[in-house]
Order: sequence, then C-alpha cells, then structure tokens
Amino acid sequence: MRYNIRLRLGLFLTVFGLLIGAYAYRLIQLQVISPRKTSSRSGTYTYDTRVTAARGEILDRNGNVLVTNRASYNLIISGYALFNSESPNENLRQLVRLCRELDTGFTDHLPVTRVKPYEYETSGYSDTWNNYFRSFLRQNDWDADVSAAQLIKLMRARFRIPNDWTDEDVRDVLGLRYELDLRNYSSLPTYTLLSDVDAEQLAALMELNVPGMQVQASTVREYNTTYAAHILGRTGAMSPEEWEVYKQKGYAMDAYIGKDGLEKAFEEELHGTDGILRTTVDREGNIIAQYYAVEPKAGSNVETTVDINCQMITEEALENFILNLRENGVGAKGEGKDAEGGAVVVLDVKTGAVLASASYPTFNLATFNKDYNNLVKEKFSPMFNRALMQAYPPGSTYKMSTAIAALNDGIISRLTTVEDKGIYDYYEDYQPACYLYTASHQTHGVINCTQALAVSCNYFFYEVGRLTGWERMDATAKALGLGESTGVELSETKGWRANPESKKALYSDPGFQVFTAGDTISMAIGQSENRFSPLQMAVYTAALANRGVRYRATFLNRVISADYQKLLYELEPTVASRLEISDEAYEVYTRGMREAVTAPNGTANKVFGSYPVPVCAKTGTAQHGSAGSDHASFVCYAPADDPQIAIAIYVEKGAQGGNLGNIAKSIFDALFAAVSENDTVSPENSLN
Repeated sequence: MRYNIRLRLGLFLTVFGLLIGAYAYRLIQLQVISPRKTSSRSGTYTYDTRVTAARGEILDRNGNVLVTNRASYNLIISGYALFNSESPNENLRQLVRLCRELDTGFTDHLPVTRVKPYEYETSGYSDTWNNYFRSFLRQNDWDADVSAAQLIKLMRARFRIPNDWTDEDVRDVLGLRYELDLRNYSSLPTYTLLSDVDAEQLAALMELNVPGMQVQASTVREYNTTYAAHILGRTGAMSPEEWEVYKQKGYAMDAYIGKDGLEKAFEEELHGTDGILRTTVDREGNIIAQYYAVEPKAGSNVETTVDINCQMITEEALENFILNLRENGVGAKGEGKDAEGGAVVVLDVKTGAVLASASYPTFNLATFNKDYNNLVKEKFSPMFNRALMQAYPPGSTYKMSTAIAALNDGIISRLTTVEDKGIYDYYEDYQPACYLYTASHQTHGVINCTQALAVSCNYFFYEVGRLTGWERMDATAKALGLGESTGVELSETKGWRANPESKKALYSDPGFQVFTAGDTISMAIGQSENRFSPLQMAVYTAALANRGVRYRATFLNRVISADYQKLLYELEPTVASRLEISDEAYEVYTRGMREAVTAPNGTANKVFGSYPVPVCAKTGTAQHGSAGSDHASFVCYAPADDPQIAIAIYVEKGAQGGNLGNIAKSIFDALFAAVSENDTVSPENSLN
C-alpha cells in the first residue's frame, strides 16, 4: 500500500516538475531569448530593428576622401500592424504590384522558383537560410520532402490567398508572407523589403499606406573619384560561402561586406558595430515609443598610401599611351596597333607604399551595378586587375637580376667583355639571335656588362646566363622578390620563376618538363617560364634602388577612429628580405641603368636623356605565345643618386619597352614637378 502511494506521489511530482520546467523554459524564451518581440493586452507591440552602422571612409595619403557614405532610406515591414489590418494580403498585393511597376526588385528567401513549373533552388542560399526553411516546414507540420508545387498549394491555403490572383501575384505575396512568418519564431531582424529607395519611389510606395511599413534611415557607399576602381573595390551582399565565415564574427545575415579591393582587405576596420532600435507600435502601426537599445558604432577610417593625383595621372597616361599606340603604332612596321591592356605601379622606394596602381582598361565603381552586364562582355576584361593579378614575362627588365647573380659570385667582373656575334651558337640544338641582329643584321660588338644593360644586349646575357647557371639566377631573383608574395593586402598572383620545379608544374607532358640549357639562357634575359606581376616588378625595382633591401608592399598608411580623433594604426615599413649585393655588382647595374638614360644609344635616352631629375631605367621587350606584337615592359627609379620613386610599366603587345618611358615621364613630372619635352624613343638594342 505504502509502495503504491509512493509510486503515485513520485509520478505526480514528475509530471508537475515537467510542467513547471516547460513553463519556465517558455518564460525564459519570451523574456531572454526573444526579448525584442513583445505584445501586451493594451494593444501595443515592441520589436527591435537592426540599424546598420556607417562604414568607415577610405582616404588617400593626403586626406582626400575617396569613398564615403551618403544617406539612404530602406523600407521595412512589421507584421504586427499588417496582420491587425482588415486586408493584409490585399495590402501586400498592391505593394508587390507597385514594386514591379516602379521596377524596384525586392528579395525574399523562399527557395522556390518564381515561375511555373515550381522547383526548389536551395543551392542558392546559405546553410542558415536553408535551416530557416526547414524550420518553417516544421512549424507548419509539413513534410520535409514536400514538392515545390505542393508547397505553394499548402502556403496558399495557409495564408488564405484568393484563387483568382495571377501566378505572379501569388508567388510574390507568398514570398513576403514567408519572410514575415519566419520573424514570428526566429531571431531574424525586421524584414527589409527594399534598400536605398530613391525619393520618388519612396513617395509612391508610402502613398499605399500599407500598415506596418516604415521608412528606416541608412547609408550606402558613395565614391568621390572615378579613379582607382581596381584598388578601392566595392561592397555587396554576402554569398552563402561568405556568410559561413562572417557569421562567426557576429555579422547579420543581410550585412554588406567588402567584396574586393581595399573594401575587402580592410573589412574589419571599415565595418562598424550595428545598433538595435527598439520600437513600440499600436495596432495601427503608429509609433508609441522608440529608442536605441544599442547605439550603432561607425567603422574606422582607412587612410591609404595612394596619392589620388598621382593615380589620376598614372591612369590617364596609361590609357592615352595605349589608345595612341593602337592608332599609330611604332617603328617602320607600325607595331603595337594590336595593343591590348596594360598596368602601371608606382612605389615609394623607402617604405614599399603603393602611390598608384593602374590597370587598363578600367571601369567606374559608381555605376558598376548598372554597367555590369556590359562590362563582362567588353573586350580586354576591364574588371581584371592586371597590376596585381596578371603574371607577365618580364623580358630584359630581368637582366639586372642576372647581372647581380653573376657579379656577386665572381662569375664575371665589371671588366668582363663578350663579343656579340649576332647568333649565339654555343649549343647545337638552340641558337637564339640577338634582337638587334634579327632586326638589322648588326651587332653590339665587344661589350661589357654595364654597356649590355644600357643597350639591352641579349647576346651578352645569353653567355652570362650559361656561365652562371639557373640555380644562382633563381636564388637572386627570389631574394629580389620575383615570384614571391609582395605582402600587399589585396589579392595578388605570386607568378613564378623559371626553374625545373615551375616547369614541371606548368606542363603535364613529361617531354616539356625537362629544364634545358636553352631554358637557362632564355631565363637570363627574362624569358623561359619567368612570369611576374607589375607589382612584383615594382617591388623588384625598388629593391634594386635600395641595394637589395626589399620592403613589403602596402596600401595601408593609417587607421583612424570614426570621429578622426584617435590614431589606431600607422605604417611602419617592413623589410621582407635582404640580398647582400657586392660593391662591384651594385656599381655595374646602377651605372648600366643610368647609361640606358644618358648614353646616346641607351634604350631610354630619348625620353630621359635631358630630364632634369636623374633617372635609372631598363627597358624590356618580351615574346609570348600568342600572335601579334611583342609585350613591352619598363622599370625605372629616381632620383638616381637618392632613389625615392620606383615605377614598373607593362603593356600587352606594346611592341617596344622604350616607348613606355613616356608614361613614367608623365608620373615623374607630377611627382617631381619637372618640366620636360615629350620626345619619341628609339627601340631597344640600338647599335653600340
């Protein structure tokens, strides 16, 4: 008997405990887990709206604001007032019809196609959104394997959609009902129907007087320059893959992030902390009370290393040069009329700071979304950042690296001479000709290393490359930053150096994987498999100017608080590597680059021979696998006696590297305020 009483008492207490636990859990859920949505018997409803924090500004090195924010307006919908109105579905139908009429597309996350036959499109959504969809099905006691067509029928019945509506109206309204329904049992923020609505559209939409629809102030990106598109980057909604990363950092699902360029590189600095606006409304949607539960905190401001005036001049000089080349060509044969794209990088020699980085063709960030469909079809890929992402054969601009490798190890000296015989016939199976010999059947005669750099004699460097070997040349090129990451904050290609390892990686056919003697001597003049970005070439040139000290390239000058009152970060130049360069090697390559300018037959003489600022330069012409004119390259630094600025230039099918000196001259004119005449230039490999 006592056992039965104890059993019954135990069962009673267990059931009672479960009921108390369930009640307590629900109370916690209402008061702690979901405190932002509350209602009362007095007919009011309180909800929280996420307020996007203003993104930090992007400035140039002189404080000019390049990217800022402008005020914008979003339309949000609160379901409480809407579903307390007489005709919520009809209100939504009028709303979606007007949106279509105004051509203001809105987004819903119902993973069903918008037209018949209905199919699921869950692959376009993140795992989080797909989990919300599964939760939606569970809340309505619908099978997880329900077909898309059957789901639409079930939703029509569930939300009481009239039978005489068009399919388009049905699908659009169901999308909004889905979004609003999710907000009843999830932590999703208030539904934003439209973002950045213009004044005319806003007025038309608000005239509908849809209950629960309100205007929310926000900001969007605004560009104060049409230059630096490939550097500045843009913002946009997160992809499913990006959301998986940023949700770990506390980002909202609908937050905008940097998609590329500086916007992406400095996302965490630029992105602020969103606020929470707590609003209480009555049944008609009238606001009773409103205040910030959490104040939004704007992002920090990023001051870049870019000089926007230098950037403008660089972009315009590159564009004008390529357009003129396409129209007129160069030389007797009019080469270069098939010129395609190009890039220029301007670097501060002492810090590695990028002063300008131009890629042509380019585009306008302010109209990117409108122009996108045309941009993807345009010739020469204007959205592609050639300065950082394209690896090119450097041609003769590589020869300083070869010279250092040979001179550092005593393979040659400054007095070593080679007789240019036109055709290098040391090997029976590979006998390349000097460019000058190919063009005019003349040679440079007996020549030393300094002279060979000045007139860009391939024959001399074929012999030096053979004597030096690929191992020494490869090690020197690596130490100077070629084929290595520059350390820059934006996405870049590392390119690759010509060596057995890279050749094996590039070719699947074993017959092409062997690194031959021909590869070694081609490597010495910047051919074979050598491929480097213009940014790498600029870093390499700066390292030459610094006698082997290579700085990490950077676009970041300072980070400043949102109110511009506190300095959060300031650039400290970082040495990426050091190459010990002998006195003899340093003297030879610096004199050779200087004589390329000062010697009458120097390949850069006609541009910089009488220039008031002393310049060290090297021209390059690179062969490539496709038909047409050769690629053209040019590197230089100035002043020669106290290097401050390094420049690397590349033009696809630019024909002759010496011509690119005119681009560098325009940049130096701006940076050094020099006045000089625009002269035409002689081609590389002129007669000694």
